[in-house]
Amino acid sequence: MRDTRESRLLLVLLITTAFALITVDIRGGEDSPVDGARRAAATVFGPIENGVSGAVDPIGNAVAAVRDSGDRHDRLAALERENTALKAELGSDDRNRSRSKQLDRMLKVAGQGQYGIKGAQVIAIGAAQGFSWTITIDVGADDGIERDMTVLNGDGLVGRVTTVGPHTATVLLANDPDFTVGTRMEAGDELGFASGQGDRPLRVELLNGKAEIKKGDRLITFGSQADKPFVPGVPVGTVSRVDPSGGGLTRTLYVTPFVGFTKLDVVGVVVQAPKKDPRDTVLPEKPKPTPTPTVTVTVTPSAPADGQPQQEQ
Repeated sequence: MRDTRESRLLLVLLITTAFALITVDIRGGEDSPVDGARRAAATVFGPIENGVSGAVDPIGNAVAAVRDSGDRHDRLAALERENTALKAELGSDDRNRSRSKQLDRMLKVAGQGQYGIKGAQVIAIGAAQGFSWTITIDVGADDGIERDMTVLNGDGLVGRVTTVGPHTATVLLANDPDFTVGTRMEAGDELGFASGQGDRPLRVELLNGKAEIKKGDRLITFGSQADKPFVPGVPVGTVSRVDPSGGGLTRTLYVTPFVGFTKLDVVGVVVQAPKKDPRDTVLPEKPKPTPTPTVTVTVTPSAPADGQPQQEQ
């Protein structure tokens, strides 16, 4: 627009009109006659203003992002805590279920053998530098535990108590090289002595060098005088190998123990021996042999070739 007298007059008129509208709007308050027009303009131009403001206001965006980030972090932290608690609870449930099964098996063994037992939990294992296989359990003299008591679990013989404190006790495991227990063969009277060999099978020396023993035969504890350190009838293991008889006075067997010594948790200390030798009643049922499938082959005689008579047999 050219700077003329008419343009200057128009500018002054527009400015005067604007001031007049501002004055009327301020004095009118909520009843302002231009309120409707202002709302309409806000409806039309509001979204555009927000978009432009968001694009040109990085500081405001950053503050909002930090605030939202804090909220999200708090929510994530809360979810992580809930997940951790749930995992711990599930793990605890799984562990409790496992212990419940172990306890059930041990109580079944105690019932079959008529052993009075004190349940315990393994809380420590022996120091590796000691070259001994021992565990520490969470019962002691205050619980009626004494030295040279038999320790078992739901699978069989675990070991014997060697040291007793007020609230804990040390158990020498049956696979320790210094461990020896009297044994008896299942369904027989062949006696022997089993010794630990660490992570290898137990070594058993039978007193009868001519005894007929085969792989798969099972052994139990023979028992000690006054039932200490061993009560009779506790399952020991299964024969895995028999050394050939060399005509000696004894015969050597190698026995895989029923107990897994590297995964002990719930055990029982025999605080009361059975009134009667349970003999073989505590041994688990023998696994039934898997039947060998029988294959029947049927031979069908081939038909004679065309034009050739079938020969008579």
